[in-house]
Amino acid sequence: MAGFINLTAENIGRQNLCCCLHAPRPHAGVEKKREWLKARFSEGHVFRKLDEETSVFIEYAPLETAWTPVIGENYFYLYCLWVSGEHAGRGFGRALMDYCIADAKRQGRSGICLLGAERQQTWLCDQAFARHCGFQTVDRARGGYELLALSFDGAAPRFTDAAREQRIDTDELTIFYDAQCPHTSGSVAAIRALCAEKGFPASLIEVDTLEKAKALPCVFNNWAVFYKGAFQTVNVLGAASIERLLRR
Repeated sequence: MAGFINLTAENIGRQNLCCCLHAPRPHAGVEKKREWLKARFSEGHVFRKLDEETSVFIEYAPLETAWTPVIGENYFYLYCLWVSGEHAGRGFGRALMDYCIADAKRQGRSGICLLGAERQQTWLCDQAFARHCGFQTVDRARGGYELLALSFDGAAPRFTDAAREQRIDTDELTIFYDAQCPHTSGSVAAIRALCAEKGFPASLIEVDTLEKAKALPCVFNNWAVFYKGAFQTVNVLGAASIERLLRR
């Protein structure tokens, strides 16, 4: 059985990033993520994966440098834990979570947190699995979103006040995105083309600094959609889903 490997600045050019495995290569979104990751490793960002061509990985970072509007001291923020279908039930998810927990304890962290929801969202970590591992809800935002945490010492992180509001002062379609997820690149291109063709007003805003991410007016893992001033979803949507939203 293959073992696990952590990506580094030295090996990232030789390793797949687990997403978009069957897409044409080179893939614009994957290459953007490579560059994004290279700039994050010095901040303590961890991308650990099964050492083979498949989607089995965990990605986390110190909360202080995590691109999400969550604040707190001495925590890890878990962006993504994914085990592809053919590898489910073989203990890979638990092994990856155990590695993250052990890493947090080794560094003297207060705990680990992640974005959750009252109802499971497609692009978020498996809530049932996280709760099975001991995560509990420590904060809530509008739209049923939650912050889950596994605390080692009783301390808890929280959403920023802006993230809880989930409102902006414009009715037009507004999407915040960053380069962390390879899928956002293709979605942004397709949505730009749709809005140009149909004449839909839209603002697609790249979140390209930590400061912008921490100041966002909504929960955010790497993508956030607003329409008519209200927050819609953190799920990465394609052009067809956006068109249905705009025609409501």
